[in-house]
Amino acid sequence: MNNEAIAKDKVDAWFAQWSTLQAAIHTAHDARNGTAKGLMEQAIELFEQLVQAAGDEVLPINGVERLSFIKAKPGQYACYRQLDELFKETKKRTARLRIQASKS
Repeated sequence: MNNEAIAKDKVDAWFAQWSTLQAAIHTAHDARNGTAKGLMEQAIELFEQLVQAAGDEVLPINGVERLSFIKAKPGQYACYRQLDELFKETKKRTARLRIQASKS
């Protein structure tokens, strides 16, 4: 685990990017204009970069399997919801890992 990569300011930057993409993906799904898939691919890449930078310890339970599901059909709304949950759970895990690291 990279303690520097899970520092609050660094993590907040990753999640700010996700927040922007999330809003765009949600709007694209509502509009049903076909742009959701491209936005989801960007979001998947963002998530993978976060995990690579911070370390596999930040991945939630079944994170690899869930990410595979998302990558298989990124244009589906269910995949968007699953990715949103992965980001939420990862944010919680990074906070917990940061607290544990500060206690050591």
